[in-house]
Parts: sequence; structure tokens; C-alpha cells
Amino acid sequence: MQYAIETGVKMQVPLLDLKAQFATIRDEVLPAIAEVCESQMFALGPVVADFEEKIADYCRCEYAIGVSSGTDALLVSLMAMDIGPGDEVITTPFTFFSTAGCIVRVGAKPVFVDIDPDSYNIDPTCIEEKITEKTRAIIPVHLFGQAAQMKAINEIAARHNLAVIEDAAQAIGASRDGVKCGNFGDCGCFSFYPTKNLNAFGDAGMVTTNSEPLAQKLKILRDHGQNPRYFYGMVGGNFRLDGIQAAVLNVKLKHLDSWNRKRVKNAAFYDELFAGTPIKTPKIDENNVSIYHQYTVALPERDRLQKFLAENNIGSAIFYPKPLHLQDCFSELGYKQGDLPIAERLCSEVLSLPVYPELTQRQIQYVADTVLKFFDTN
Repeated sequence: MQYAIETGVKMQVPLLDLKAQFATIRDEVLPAIAEVCESQMFALGPVVADFEEKIADYCRCEYAIGVSSGTDALLVSLMAMDIGPGDEVITTPFTFFSTAGCIVRVGAKPVFVDIDPDSYNIDPTCIEEKITEKTRAIIPVHLFGQAAQMKAINEIAARHNLAVIEDAAQAIGASRDGVKCGNFGDCGCFSFYPTKNLNAFGDAGMVTTNSEPLAQKLKILRDHGQNPRYFYGMVGGNFRLDGIQAAVLNVKLKHLDSWNRKRVKNAAFYDELFAGTPIKTPKIDENNVSIYHQYTVALPERDRLQKFLAENNIGSAIFYPKPLHLQDCFSELGYKQGDLPIAERLCSEVLSLPVYPELTQRQIQYVADTVLKFFDTN
């Protein structure tokens, strides 16, 4: 593929190609949607219940509660644990906004700690010193499809009687020590946003738990808090999962393991091509099975590399360009530059490359060769 670059032949390699995925399952998805249309049961209903059972079985947990998005999964989980004003929740600054935004939305205070420089997940050694009498929970994030160090996190939580809410939005199917994400904490929160490994045709999410009382409370809270209908023992929200989304996800769930294996294979090919180069490739912890929601490399010349890739028709993305503790909306928390140096440095270095299942080996080779060409010319 060096020949293609040197002769000016440019391939098109998007960061994600949802049309390519749809083409492989079109004949399964459209009839499933049509069935829901015929039934006219669009909010919750039997298709949602069926999907919940399948997710519980897939994640090897007792209960799965379908909700309207991954954000709402986090929000309703905090509500179910009665976390609110005056409480503190420890989490990572290197994640999507929802992780901390939901903490603020229930009136609690996010407390940020730094991250591990290799896995990019929350560093358990930084957690305990941030625990106060106001701390109620820890929200670790299984970032980019790799499980956080849950044994250490759960040990800390047990010592201090804290809840653990897994933000598993990017980690459906990932595992650590043989345990699938969604089983480590009091509950696990999943997103099925269109860019996720298991993706809906819009917003959708799920909460998993092994606690029957928590599962029942989550079901009530997702439907305004009513139980029975029009009688309200608590204030909930409109967090219901749509039947059409569940129908789409039921079809896609059958393909998820195959898609994840292809992502792992694509990542391994990148690793091989980047071996011995200045590129810092993803490091997967021992006993972890990552699903490579993203293939994220790190290098100081990140911004110039991203521009070079774009010039060669290669999609890439920065997850995330600014850590949450330095975002304007959290300025009242009092964090400043230098407080969480590892997260701050990585926000200026990380770049995610295409890794989706439908990529061809030729496309991956082209991406890698283009990256290496950048170093040859800079």
C-alpha cells in the first residue's frame, strides 16, 4: 500500500461506516421494524421485554431494564440510589460528558480523579484520598471498550460503603477476569447510540443489575415513577425504551460477538503495523477482553497527524479534546490546569482511528501506511 500513497492514489476510509453495516443486515432489520409497526406497540411492550431478557442473558446478569439512552441509564441509576444534593460521586475526567453531567443533574457533586496512562481508565490508586463523608458512589468508565480495574475499585467501595455504577456505554461484551461488564457494580449503564458497537437507529440504553429491589425501582422510575398506572410513589422520568429500537437491537445483538471479534482482529493488525514505531498503541490489561469501541493511539503530534489523515481521506476523531474538570460548566468546582496531569496530557495526544468491523485489510493497511508516511515527512 505504500505504492498507493506514493502515487497519489487516495482511498476513502471513514471513521465509521454505518451504511456498510446496514447492508449486511437489511433483510433482517426491516421485517423486525415492520412487526412493531403492525403491533403499534411503540413504547416498551413485548419486543422491549424480549430484548431485556436477551441482554440479561448476554451480560450474564439477573436483570436488564431498557431505557431511552445511555445518558438516561446513568441518570436513572443515580436516582434509584437516592443520590442527590449534598452528595459526592467520584469519577474520571476523561470520558463523555454524560458521566459527570448526570451527577450534576441529580444535584450531586462530581469529584474527579486522574487516570491510568496506559488504559485511560480511572486510576484506583487516586480514589481513596478523595473520599469524604459526603461520598456516596464511584462511577468508573470502561473507556474505549476496556473494563476498568474493578477488583480494586470494588474493594475501595466496600471499605467505605459506596455504591458502584459502571459506565459501560462503550463496553457491551467486554470482560475482565471472565466477568462481563455490567456485573461488577450495583448496576451497569449501557448506550446503544448509533456509533456504539451494538447500535440502535437512534437513542437507546440499558441498565443491568443483580439486585431485584433495584431492578424494580428502576422500572418504576423509567416510567415517571408510576406504580400502578397513574399512582406515583416517587418522582421518575420519561426514560422508556422504544419498541422499534428494541426490534433493531434484537437483530443486531445476534451479530455483536462476530462484529466485536472483527474489531479485535483489526486492532491486532494495527498493532502489528505500528510495532517499533513512535505510535503509542492501545494497551489492554492482562485478563481483559476489550471490544475496541475505539482504536485510540497517542502521540504529541496528534493535531498535525489528524490534518494529514484528513488530507488523505481518512476519518479520525479526538475523544476527548478537553478533560471534564476543566470544562466551563464545571468551573465552580474549582479545578485548575495541572490538577489532573495525566488526563490533561492525553487530551492533547489521543487520536482514534477507524476500527469498525466492515473495514478491509487493505483499508487498514492504507491507514497505517498513511500514519507512518506522516512520520517520514515530519
